[in-house]
Amino acid sequence: MTESAIREFDFGGLRATFVNCTLKRSPETSNTQALVDISASIMAKHGVEVEVIRAVDHDIATGVYLDMTEHGWERDEWPTIFARLLTSDILVLAGPIWLGDNSSVTKRVIERLYAGSSMTNASGQYVYYGKVGGAIITGNEDGIKHCSSNVLYSLQHIGFAIPPGADAGWIGEAGPGPSYLDPGSGGPENEFTQRNTTFMTWNLMHLARLLRDAGGFPVGGNQRTEWDAGARFDYPNPEYR
Repeated sequence: MTESAIREFDFGGLRATFVNCTLKRSPETSNTQALVDISASIMAKHGVEVEVIRAVDHDIATGVYLDMTEHGWERDEWPTIFARLLTSDILVLAGPIWLGDNSSVTKRVIERLYAGSSMTNASGQYVYYGKVGGAIITGNEDGIKHCSSNVLYSLQHIGFAIPPGADAGWIGEAGPGPSYLDPGSGGPENEFTQRNTTFMTWNLMHLARLLRDAGGFPVGGNQRTEWDAGARFDYPNPEYR
């Protein structure tokens, strides 16, 4: 498909949120943010409303409830962030690799997303149904596939739809070495990273567009409210075998 044909896609009306789970507070340079910016710029170029949240800049309490001030914490900004996420069609969790795993901030954000996963939408499905998820991982040691698989599994488990190629990342040589933005790292020039970041971005937009145009994820056999009311959606009843 030519560049001109690509421009014909209409992603207007879609909203994407990137949550940068770096350990570095603003305005410190974040290598993760550099990859976020690339994906976010492609989306914005094609009409997607984009918001980037650096989680560590906010007072997000530890826990698995929607509002941890109701469970002993003095402050918790998560309820406000959560409300913004619910208006998004696309959520990308981005973060660094530390000790071969996702950052503690990434884990905290996933735990807080989980806190809202039992809520339902207007169709009676779990609240994240109809939303699309992706992952961006950076580091200078091995772990991209491990970290992204954890993020993407977590997102799909709580209701997000995951398109093909929904992760992208960059790592340098094993052991102490240059980070993505460091001079001579080769990160910004790495074709594998460039391609995966681009494909991920477009796949997220395509699936989000499909779901938005379809009115959300199909309703049928997946409504928590109906299950609680006694519906079993053709699940075999042992009493009638």
